[in-house]
Amino acid sequence: MADVQVQDKGGKGGKVRSKKSVPHVDLTPMVDLAFLLITFFMLVTTFNKPNVMDLGLPAKPKVNEPKPDTEIDLTNSISLIIGKDNRIFYHQLAPSELTPAALQETSFDRNGITKVIEQAKARAKDQTKFTVIIKPTDDAVYKNFVDILDEMAITKNEIYGITDVKKAEQIVYDQKVGGAPSAPTPATN
Repeated sequence: MADVQVQDKGGKGGKVRSKKSVPHVDLTPMVDLAFLLITFFMLVTTFNKPNVMDLGLPAKPKVNEPKPDTEIDLTNSISLIIGKDNRIFYHQLAPSELTPAALQETSFDRNGITKVIEQAKARAKDQTKFTVIIKPTDDAVYKNFVDILDEMAITKNEIYGITDVKKAEQIVYDQKVGGAPSAPTPATN
């Protein structure tokens, strides 16, 4: 903004001198420019795009089309039950034949579930039809489900299914989890 300079007329009648003022820089336009730049960069910046996992779902069958036979040979499949507290169980039996002793537990690391899937695939009658059946319980966390889907990519299993835990499996799972001693928690002082 412009400042008005007032001349001081001295009483001696000599030369009239203007008062020397300290140089003044008006920063108002600089603030306006800063806000314009911030607004510009906010509008043209691309934000992080969410990472999305692509799930290939089958097409819906037509009304008159007969349903294909979806019977899975148990020697060509493995069932993974995702439980609470980052626990995962597996079996290769029919739900009616399952017992708490046959439901085996493993871990989510490379020496755990990865080896289990690879060994089951190696024992399968027809490895081209090997199927992993993923069954998350109500107590499972989303992170563990995503970890299992990542394992499908790591072990290169393109045939897998996601379904609910069968009633017989749920009973055996509850017996296994309920009968297992819980891990000791460290005491805090």
